Formats: sequence, structure tokens, C-alpha cells
Amino acid sequence: MSEDKNNAKLTVDGIEYDFNDLSDTAKAHLANINFVDSQLQQLNNEWAVADTARIGYTHALKSEVEKIDNSK
Repeated sequence: MSEDKNNAKLTVDGIEYDFNDLSDTAKAHLANINFVDSQLQQLNNEWAVADTARIGYTHALKSEVEKIDNSK
């Protein structure tokens, strides 16, 4: 959706609509889509943090296991 305050547009399947022409129900659906998109972005960010932590823990574990091999 375009962010121009005077002439906000929404494009759905290649068709452009004036935001002001949308029904309240359509605007509610748009708000729900925006909310879900936000939640998905947050989850993707959390996944990236967890994945990075897992990689770090894996490297730390390998380092500890190598100490056992080197002490033999």
C-alpha cells in the first residue's frame, strides 16, 4: 500500500484501489494482514537469534570435546 496521505492506494492482484474507498471490513482485513506480517517478521528475527545462538553453542561444544581428545 502506498503511504501518500492524500491519495493512499492499495494494490491487490495487480488492481489498484483508493484506500478511502475500502469498506471498514476491508480496512480491518488490511490491519490484520499488517499485524500478521509484523508477527512473522518478529518470529523470523527470533529464529535468526536462536539459530545464531545454536551455532555458538555448537562451536563451544566442539571446543570442549576437542579438549577430551587432546588430553588422551
